Amino acid sequence: MADIDKKFQKLIDNYEEHCRRIAKASVVDIHERPADKIARVKRIEKDYVTWFEYYFPNYAKVPCAWFHRQGAQEIIDNDVIMALWEIYRSGAKSVHVDMGIPLYLMYTGRLRYMLLIGETEDKAHKLLSACQAQLVYNKRLINDYGCRYKQGDWSSGEFLTSDGVRFTALGFGQDPRGVREEEQRPDYIAVDDVDTRRHVNNDRLMREAVEWIFEDLMGCFDEADGSTRRFVYANNNFHKNSITNRLKKQFKVLAEKSRQEGEKPIHRVLTVPAVKDLTTFEPNWPEKTSAEHWRKKYRSIPSRSFMREYMHVHVEDGKVFKAEDIQWKKMLPLNEYDALVFYGDLSYKAQACHKGMILVGKKDREFHFIYCFLRQQSRTVLAKWLYDLYETTELHNCRKVRYWIEGLFSMDEFVNDFDAEGDARGYYIPVKADKRPKADKYDRIEATQSYFERRNVWFNIDERDSPDFQELVDQYLAFEKGGGAAVDGPDAAEGALSKLNTVFRQAKGTYRVGIRAQRKY
Repeated sequence: MADIDKKFQKLIDNYEEHCRRIAKASVVDIHERPADKIARVKRIEKDYVTWFEYYFPNYAKVPCAWFHRQGAQEIIDNDVIMALWEIYRSGAKSVHVDMGIPLYLMYTGRLRYMLLIGETEDKAHKLLSACQAQLVYNKRLINDYGCRYKQGDWSSGEFLTSDGVRFTALGFGQDPRGVREEEQRPDYIAVDDVDTRRHVNNDRLMREAVEWIFEDLMGCFDEADGSTRRFVYANNNFHKNSITNRLKKQFKVLAEKSRQEGEKPIHRVLTVPAVKDLTTFEPNWPEKTSAEHWRKKYRSIPSRSFMREYMHVHVEDGKVFKAEDIQWKKMLPLNEYDALVFYGDLSYKAQACHKGMILVGKKDREFHFIYCFLRQQSRTVLAKWLYDLYETTELHNCRKVRYWIEGLFSMDEFVNDFDAEGDARGYYIPVKADKRPKADKYDRIEATQSYFERRNVWFNIDERDSPDFQELVDQYLAFEKGGGAAVDGPDAAEGALSKLNTVFRQAKGTYRVGIRAQRKY
């Protein structure tokens, strides 16, 4: 009980500190004439973003993003809308969906009852506190619209305004029957950040969660003709089995059905990843974060985590290649291997994620991943890395190694990058283009899984902490046919494995010519 009291007291203390910050930030001009104030308010109300940035300066420390404006305008302009905001983590979804947009609608006379859903009841109450804090402590709102707060408290999950607008908070899955049975039904329902990793692998729970949204929650709206029904769901999309992803699929199906019937869709999906691509890292909210920020972020966490949290790409660990099949040990001296292949996947597309090159050695049944380059850098950098490696390791004394680059076209340009580096150094590594026609990339990579399953693949333990090998492991664990995760490393490794097996098949099938002994008598 004491722990609960301490947690509640901490929540209250944080709320009071938040209120003090609101009061301090929302200064007003006490000398403004009434006519000027009326004109200013009318001007600000014409644009949601302008309104938000004026009344909430402690939130609007940087300008709003294009997607805040677009998403908010869709909700404001449509009395009946079912919106899904699939926006990356830290993309300021909550502050607009839970506070900015509903308060704008309330102060402009277009909201009568908001129902806010959080992951749990406590989290929902905390989200609701943002609205109450603004009503009570925001000097700019009070100066322009008067004091609207009347009674109730966010900590109990509900409060009212002086003009009868009601705000209620519930935890996800709670029975909203009391809300539905009231004479006044919600006209704005917000569902914020309710997805949880704990349940994504339970199909029944996920299915029931989506059904609860469509049946219990949306059933709270007044279905009378002309009634207002604004529904907004906000979450990043981190797993293909999540509530967010399931709801997104349903929304798209329903929107397409409306279009086929010649009706304007009420279901809208706003999808915003953190960056536009993983080459330039151009941000979708440049006013807040730079390309360099996201580039550093991408390098500072596992790529699969970045793709899930910030790009809405569903990367599942160990879907095909299992973590327990990633083995590490000391590599042999190069001359002790039966064969060695250095294979590169240089990615033809300008927006491709990585350039990959890997040295694989074969010893009996084992395949050893010895050296690896797997980075979002140019072919020139890769060529320099290969020549540096050649000069500083056993490679320069080993004649067993064969160097290949994948590709059916444009390979002269790619090989020239290596030759240009050779020109500067006075010698050439014999890199050749592999021009064989190949089957589907995902099928080829998946076919190598049996080597891992039989524990025939080993990674160089001396490179275990290198970013390149960590990226390679991440790509293997994230691999899934049809998935959006990068596979340049496993693709290069598959090329090396294929070449090594070809060498051994040819060796076993060698023909010999000689004189056969005469056995007739």
